[in-house]
Amino acid sequence: MVVLILHAAAPEDAGPLVRALSEARHSLAIRQRDAFLAAGADVAEVAAGPPDGLSFGERLAAEIRARTRRTGGAMPPGGAMPPGGLIVLGSGSIPLARAADLQRFVEVAAGPSGHALANNRYSADVVAISRAADLAELPPLPADNALPRWLEERAGVAVTDLRSRWRLGVDVDTPLDLLLLGLGGPAATAPLIGERLAALSDVLRNRRAELLVAGRVSATTLRWLESGVACRVRALVEERGLRAASRLAQSGATTGSRPPRSVLGELLDRDGPESLARTVARLADAAIIDTRVLLAHRYGADDTSVAVAAVPVAATQAAAWPDPEDRFASDLLLPATIADPWLRALTESAIASEVPILLGGHTAVNGGLRLLAARARAGNR
Repeated sequence: MVVLILHAAAPEDAGPLVRALSEARHSLAIRQRDAFLAAGADVAEVAAGPPDGLSFGERLAAEIRARTRRTGGAMPPGGAMPPGGLIVLGSGSIPLARAADLQRFVEVAAGPSGHALANNRYSADVVAISRAADLAELPPLPADNALPRWLEERAGVAVTDLRSRWRLGVDVDTPLDLLLLGLGGPAATAPLIGERLAALSDVLRNRRAELLVAGRVSATTLRWLESGVACRVRALVEERGLRAASRLAQSGATTGSRPPRSVLGELLDRDGPESLARTVARLADAAIIDTRVLLAHRYGADDTSVAVAAVPVAATQAAAWPDPEDRFASDLLLPATIADPWLRALTESAIASEVPILLGGHTAVNGGLRLLAARARAGNR
């Protein structure tokens, strides 16, 4: 049974934030490799390399073929995979996993064929497959998030998940996530982030205050918020499963699928990104916003290639997501380094806001919020 940890090294022209995140994720991958071996995996490998244009599906198939050649195995006709189970995850996945969590994935991968286990079947970061041969017809899925859906709908594999274990939903996708996890990184030296986290902690402890949480907020997080924070909570839940909704993973008719849409995004379309601060101030005393939903609303679901914009964009503006360096700078409230005009204006509005606004991704509005609340309850800001 093999554990394969996929790690994308920073490209040669990467900016400092992308490079720092890549180094941190590689360190996490090494730690996960050792932890899976301790949990009973036969083999655990970190497959690292610079971006090469391959999709997740193509990369996974290529890595399995390469390992088969290295171990002297023969690929049967038709590209069938070698026997045995497989666990696949990204280098920033499940940093809060405990030994018992990893053992559960190992048990499924080593168990009877026809089964798979994900941390979340609707948007996976780690998947255990009891028979690697079930991946023989894997299409070029754009990301790992859609793998459980493909296994269930296309490959006929019974998929279960551990989404009730909130810690397994934490993923390191941005330097901000490192700070929320207490791992430091470039966010620790960003001048405004510490101030904003302290202000958010005050709101979380205040029974008279109200927090806005907007984006891919999970059902588990919503239930926890009822008692996990002292303040009232206004939740705007949008585009859950955004990255798992690949048509390549779905069976049956897939026509007529709507592009990503956001209610908050519609307001920003109407009033401009600079209106974020006043919009939030009308709704709450603080906000944590998953900006990837807003970007998907504006530019389309694909954050790795040119996409059809959800709304018209200026002729001088490319219809593609801002690059990772821009997105990470926005999360750290560093607008001076952001090249994308729309995202820079949104970030400047968050900075100018009279109420604290934290911008981030999926972890910020789920596990990161829990970690922040735990520190707030302990009196650590």
